[in-house]
Amino acid sequence: MAELKNLLKQQIIEVLNLEDISVADIQDDDALFGDGLGLDSIDALELIVLLDKQYGIKLADPKQGKEIFASINTLAAFVEQNRTK
Repeated sequence: MAELKNLLKQQIIEVLNLEDISVADIQDDDALFGDGLGLDSIDALELIVLLDKQYGIKLADPKQGKEIFASINTLAAFVEQNRTK
């Protein structure tokens, strides 16, 4: 699971062009939106595309996103349970 979390951090940094942030800057339980990384709704769409392309996961209900993208911990757990790739 630690490898998956680090991979997700790297992918988030790359996909969202977070040039000033490194993997070490993102804590597993930090909020991804709001006061944490400060991501916004456009970033959420990019993360949904990332899940689809990299892991074969399609979010059927966009309302799930709030729970799934709460932190790296919640995102990694969701990917672990649902990935098809």
